[in-house]
Amino acid sequence: MSADDDYWHGRSSVTNLQAHLVFVTKYRREVFTGQMLTECEAVMRNAAQALGAAVVEFNGESDHVHLVVKLPPGVSIASLVRSMKGASSRHLRTHHWEHLQKRLWGGHLWSPSYFAASSGGVTLDVLKRYIGNQNRPV
Repeated sequence: MSADDDYWHGRSSVTNLQAHLVFVTKYRREVFTGQMLTECEAVMRNAAQALGAAVVEFNGESDHVHLVVKLPPGVSIASLVRSMKGASSRHLRTHHWEHLQKRLWGGHLWSPSYFAASSGGVTLDVLKRYIGNQNRPV
């Protein structure tokens, strides 16, 4: 599968799947420093790449991160989230444990929940209008 433009080209499909993801720390604890977010981004980019996905955008604050991720058609959002949260948690707990242990309860970095929304180039209204204006046979 290639990703040489905005679309993934497979043998039998062409897709453009993107998701906006938000991960919050357990109990919204303010734990991240700028350096930790930089490392978190690198780890999450690697975890996404291992599944064939790509992080398009990443940023965060002291208690959460936002990502826009481009997914190939065979990768579920849930499996991508598990991989990125797991890898980033292991990395940050290994390299920043002294900082984290004072701020986390029970050693858990991420809340088990997450936010995911599809994102694309047009609004839902434009897409509805486009589909509604198709030349349907009688």
